[in-house]
Amino acid sequence: MMTIHPLSPEDAPALAAMRQAASAHKGEKLGPEARPMFDAMFAATPAAADVQVEAATAGGIAGFWLRPVSARSGAHILYLHGGGYVLGSAGALTNFAGQIASRVGADTFVPDYRLAPEHPFPAAIDDAVAAYRGLVADGAERIVVVGDSAGGGLTLSLLSALAADKTNGMVQPVGAAVMSPWTDLALTGDSLGTRAEADPIFTGGVLQGFADMYLQGQDAKNPKASPLYARLNGLPPIRIDVGDDELLLADSVRYADRARAAGVEVTLSVWQGMPHVFQSSLGHFLAAERSVDAIVDFLRQRLVGTSPSNSTASEA
Repeated sequence: MMTIHPLSPEDAPALAAMRQAASAHKGEKLGPEARPMFDAMFAATPAAADVQVEAATAGGIAGFWLRPVSARSGAHILYLHGGGYVLGSAGALTNFAGQIASRVGADTFVPDYRLAPEHPFPAAIDDAVAAYRGLVADGAERIVVVGDSAGGGLTLSLLSALAADKTNGMVQPVGAAVMSPWTDLALTGDSLGTRAEADPIFTGGVLQGFADMYLQGQDAKNPKASPLYARLNGLPPIRIDVGDDELLLADSVRYADRARAAGVEVTLSVWQGMPHVFQSSLGHFLAAERSVDAIVDFLRQRLVGTSPSNSTASEA
């Protein structure tokens, strides 16, 4: 029910170097003061040459449109950035999201949803819903949603929120792709123990700190915060990519299992040796290129109106 991608020999040296560099900082608490560092890390992703970046709003939420020269008519992506609901910005993600926009050939909106602790739950999901509704109000009819890390969890929460809105005639996403999604803010996954040493970046304490800043005492199992506990019936096809060495591995596996049980088409790809949201390391990891290409393939198939064949068991 999942595809396992072995670590390629080409990636082993770069992965070892990354682990060594990250080891000195593993477990450091990350609050708002880390925002410049986090943004600089994502801004280092190479920019796509053919994408125009425009400051804009959608549904009253500020952000950026990424417009490829060869964008297909009627195809739109909503990209939700990660950062534990505390870090990250639309501006910093324009390079990485622009790579996806360029390869898919679709206009992409990246909203600057409000961050904790200044704006606790449910600010992020409220802004994601508002941005999506803004795209629909502007005439978008074929929309896919993409997100990484907390933005991946936000993407999956958005799918369930929109599915519950079907009776109101809301245009539904035609698919979603998430990278290393955080689906369980209650932190009950067994990989928090089994991958504690293997994860080069996170500790349980770091994730708990993010959850505390975002939830501020609210229920960690609220479906709008933790999509693992949401109603999953009626969702569009979903692709999930995750590293095998992540604390959050179980967040992907358990969500995929629950979604399949609810009748959702799910493609789950697990990449051996890879860290959290490794896809942003385009140009460093061969696995990043391969994963992004497979994600782009999936998104294209959804946006042109054809479904991936046998998506529950094979690679898109």
